[in-house]
Amino acid sequence: QGSVDCPNLEFKYGDADGHSAELAELYSYTEEPELSTNRRCFEEDFHAQVQGRRWLELDEAQQKAYVMHLLDGLEVVNRDKRLRVARAILYLAQGVFGDCDNEGDVLHWSRHNSFLLYRLGTFTAFLELLNMEIDNSQACSSALRKPAISLADSTELRVLLSVMYLMVENIRVEQEADPPEWKTCRETFRMELSFPVHTEEPFALLLFTMVTKFCSGHAPHFPMKKVLLLLWKVLLFTLGGFEALQAMKVQKREELGLPPLPEDSIQVMRSMRAASPPTYSIELMEQQQQKRGHRSRRPLVKQDSLDIYNERDPFKSDEAGVDEEENDDVDSGIEGELDLMERDAIIPVMPAQRPPIERVSFPKGLPWAPKVRQKDIEHFLEASRNKFIGFTLGQDTETLIGLPRPIHESVKTLKQHKYVSISDVQIKNEEELEKCPMSLGEEEVQETPCEILYRAMLYNLPQYMIALLKILLAAAPTSKAKTDSINILADVLPEEMPITVLQSMKLGIDVNRHKEIIVKSISALLLLLLKHFKLNHIYQFEYVSQHLVFANCIPLILKFFNQNIMSYITAKNSISVLDYPHCTVYDLPELTAESLEAGDNNQFCWRNLFSCINLLRILNKLTKWKHSRTMMLVVFKSAPILKRALKVKQAMMQLYVLKLLKIQTKYLGRQWRKSNMKTMSAIYQKVRHRMNDDWAYGNDIDARPWDFQAEECTLRANIEAFNSRRYDKPQDSEFAPVDNCLQSVLGQRLELPEDFHYSYELWLEREVFSQPIRWEELLHCQ
Repeated sequence: QGSVDCPNLEFKYGDADGHSAELAELYSYTEEPELSTNRRCFEEDFHAQVQGRRWLELDEAQQKAYVMHLLDGLEVVNRDKRLRVARAILYLAQGVFGDCDNEGDVLHWSRHNSFLLYRLGTFTAFLELLNMEIDNSQACSSALRKPAISLADSTELRVLLSVMYLMVENIRVEQEADPPEWKTCRETFRMELSFPVHTEEPFALLLFTMVTKFCSGHAPHFPMKKVLLLLWKVLLFTLGGFEALQAMKVQKREELGLPPLPEDSIQVMRSMRAASPPTYSIELMEQQQQKRGHRSRRPLVKQDSLDIYNERDPFKSDEAGVDEEENDDVDSGIEGELDLMERDAIIPVMPAQRPPIERVSFPKGLPWAPKVRQKDIEHFLEASRNKFIGFTLGQDTETLIGLPRPIHESVKTLKQHKYVSISDVQIKNEEELEKCPMSLGEEEVQETPCEILYRAMLYNLPQYMIALLKILLAAAPTSKAKTDSINILADVLPEEMPITVLQSMKLGIDVNRHKEIIVKSISALLLLLLKHFKLNHIYQFEYVSQHLVFANCIPLILKFFNQNIMSYITAKNSISVLDYPHCTVYDLPELTAESLEAGDNNQFCWRNLFSCINLLRILNKLTKWKHSRTMMLVVFKSAPILKRALKVKQAMMQLYVLKLLKIQTKYLGRQWRKSNMKTMSAIYQKVRHRMNDDWAYGNDIDARPWDFQAEECTLRANIEAFNSRRYDKPQDSEFAPVDNCLQSVLGQRLELPEDFHYSYELWLEREVFSQPIRWEELLHCQ
């Protein structure tokens, strides 16, 4: 019973898309001719080595021998010869498609060859070549001199990154039929990527360095899409996906002695159903009728006690009473903050056909168990004591003397639903370590892949975040091309620009697809980093999120959603006949303008919906429990932008939009709440309840404006204290133990300089013998 404009979307959220779709997104359509080049390089060499046989017919020993021969070829000095060998290896990783009859065979052989290549040390060899290419100053300088950079400038890098990506992706994905040696291989590879063996840093850090080098303008020819896809998959492989994260969370709660989670959030979200979006036309008509004086028969709503305060709310926008459909200047708040973004006109929403009025069906129960924080219980008791007794007892939540029976019942209910998060425990431990550094001694830090990555990223983390957001801005569909923005199309534009209309259409689709894939990879990797760092240590998460906020991530994501989201999610920027592995085994049909326009038959674009959900989740992570950042959402007028996103009938996306609307509802004024009752009831049905959270009114003490900068400053001080305590290890610390034993001090051998031996007697004469010693002064010392 979906609304007229958008049916329910059958979308299953996960770590990544299907295996073949993820492999297909590695290549742009302009790279397609290179597939046959790879095949030619392989076949020329293979037929010279192995006469009259195909790769599929060789046994494992012969395949190994041939791969070893290819790896020897990577050692040559001549760049062109090296590239030809690398292309032959890439053809193996692509699944020797010349010998295959269908897509399934190509994918099977691609996996088989990836495991074979890994076992023979191909990844390490390619890592060395990648380091050489990154440091290749000649390629950088020639790219900097060119007016327009094309595919040809990044050929070597693209081949190397493609092989590495195929190996990581094929080995990462588990299948039931995998032999046991593949499973051990997978674990070894995961360890190799997580824990630096030969180098001083994990592999992900090298890719982060490539991103910053590209953004600084020193290496404009880096194929950024491939780097970002590889970086995302390496993080997904080494740190673990969402289900692994949930399992780690459960395990960590057990270790800390905390009660188990009230529910599995992944499962709850999968079982949720989408709500129908707010029916704008009906709401508008109701408002107009009320203005004419035709009051509809509604029960009187109790006026909230802080109406006077709401009237003077400095944060309440002047247009609060106007429904979002009248396009108020939503962009103005964002533009003030983001000088690097051009002003965009909001895409006007088509007047909706009047949908049939749906009968409201109430759910049998709410999907989430309510949660209560320790702080909430303290606030409740403080207010109750002030009211009934006239004084407070600080953080004491046990003494209930003098309070009436209903308050006792309330406190009991609150304590039943009390939820202590891992973060709360970590913050408390950190406070204790700061107070008593001596008595508590050294903290035991587990060497997890996440901890190693954070330590490696720590000193350049702000630059990494800024670089990722710069690329995200350049790839966002709402961004206009600017002269000062970075060029992210270096690895999609061909050497010769298109001549015919058909070629131009194909390139247009390719460019849009390229940008979508970049947005997908950045949104997914940022979310992964935030979630893993939060579990590892709350202050690691806060450090990353604070730098994202400082780099204008909040207005950037709102800018991204300030478009016709339905058209973005249903965009058809792909040509399925040109996708790998389809294009490798079937003859391509004649492409026409009509077939390109028609696109595929999918109801929605998986990657775009995935990106939108990821960006909403990042926004939630940045703003949750942070009043200063919630006010940024209000100041940038995010409510109409977010409300438009509710048109997408997908439960998970709606949930994260409703969460963002819930945290700012009390700041939006009474008129907004009155004219958005359908959104308010959707929040009530779908978002977790926090007891004592007066989100639907303005009564809460948190709704009052205060000095928000102090909140960020306190947080920053805590983060800096954590980073310096755990990662800055000064050698001559004031807490370093001092040797007070006379015997051992005098017995120490000191290295004295050469010239001291020559002047030793002179020094004795001047410093010891010639100085009178007044022993009697010792007796007069106080």
